[in-house]
Amino acid sequence: MNLGLAIFLIILALVGGAVGGFFIARRYMMDYFKKNPPVDENMLRMLMMQMGQKPSEKKIKQMMSSMKTQTTKTTKTSKKK
Repeated sequence: MNLGLAIFLIILALVGGAVGGFFIARRYMMDYFKKNPPVDENMLRMLMMQMGQKPSEKKIKQMMSSMKTQTTKTTKTSKKK
């Protein structure tokens, strides 16, 4: 086997593995965050209380719905690309 061909195949395998690993890890993390959102209502209440705001139920629901809307927009735009 030619040395140049062997080096080319090794580099090709490394690049292919890196690209494949990136997309597999990205998909795994997107699924993980969809199943386990990083912020829930209790955490949002605690954050608001720490900032000195009184968390009303209406504010909590508004913030949660806006966060859900933002994540769905992000996932839809990333799937289009």
